[in-house]
Amino acid sequence: MIVRKARQPRIMIPMPHGSDPKYAERALRQYEHAVALAGGEPVRIALDQSPAQIKNQMECCDGVLLPGSKADIDPARFHAPRSACTAAADPARDAVDNLLLEHAYRFRKPVLGICYGLQSLNVYRSGGLIQHIPDFLPPETRTKVNHEAGGKVAVAHRVGIESDSRLAGIVGQVAHVKSGDNGRLDLPVNSSHHQSADRIGEGLRIVARCPDDGIIEAIEGTAPDHFVLAVQWHPERSVDADEASRMIFQVLIEAARDHTGSV
Repeated sequence: MIVRKARQPRIMIPMPHGSDPKYAERALRQYEHAVALAGGEPVRIALDQSPAQIKNQMECCDGVLLPGSKADIDPARFHAPRSACTAAADPARDAVDNLLLEHAYRFRKPVLGICYGLQSLNVYRSGGLIQHIPDFLPPETRTKVNHEAGGKVAVAHRVGIESDSRLAGIVGQVAHVKSGDNGRLDLPVNSSHHQSADRIGEGLRIVARCPDDGIIEAIEGTAPDHFVLAVQWHPERSVDADEASRMIFQVLIEAARDHTGSV
């Protein structure tokens, strides 16, 4: 009898940026490594394909990972005037993200958003964004946290995670994740962003904030039968050294595997 080995769940990852191929390639490798380490097969989604070509790729994949980007989402998409600090949009990336999210929501395929991916998910679900965090915060909290610390800073600040969230269930057993007096879990994270979620989109809820200034750090879907999670930090940068980061990708792969087994 021939025993066939189950295939690895395939995770769609759009190229992070449409007009800076060197940045996109460098950034994408980190996400691909994190997915492969967790037991998945990363599938690159090029941004210059037709919708029909992307659809063909989507049909043979099991989940979506929306990575970070050096772009900012066009504020016209969430009906806001443009800030002087808002970077140029990346229409090609946004178009692909929307196709992937439409497919994922239609077929209940798991979604993980990271940094720009959180913002993309939130806007797709009719939410809004803070375009530049320092302009949003009051003077007394504006300098407490440097959310733009960058990849060379391993721990930029901590996030408080709601104890009843899916995210808390993922990272709650890790030794360095502590439970605070307010019932939230306390997780140290890196940080590389100047924007964040503001108004939360349909079917999403806030599950983590930065305790020092209240900035939203994670959101997740409210539907119990659909894995949707997005974090504002970059766990792909720390998967080799940090168990909590690895677990975020492992749960994505488990959700993709469960979805594959149900169809």
